Amino acid sequence: MELLLVRSATKQLLKIPHQTRTKIEKEIEKLTNNLFPPKSTKLTGREGCRLRIGDYRVLYFVDKKRRTITVLSAQHRKDAYKLK
Repeated sequence: MELLLVRSATKQLLKIPHQTRTKIEKEIEKLTNNLFPPKSTKLTGREGCRLRIGDYRVLYFVDKKRRTITVLSAQHRKDAYKLK
């Protein structure tokens, strides 16, 4: 599986404190081996999944045909589900 990060997700990751960001990046890398880890749930009301890492949420979409995992967002839980 190929791992893709949307530009806005990359910017969001850079704003997260270094120690937490390192944890999040490791969990994102693990998605290539296990698309739906125990900390992951499907989103309701829209496509995709969320991965819970402490107070942060990573929203991602899996395209099995193209064999890609696209990370859409990586934000604090208070901001993660707000649509812009």
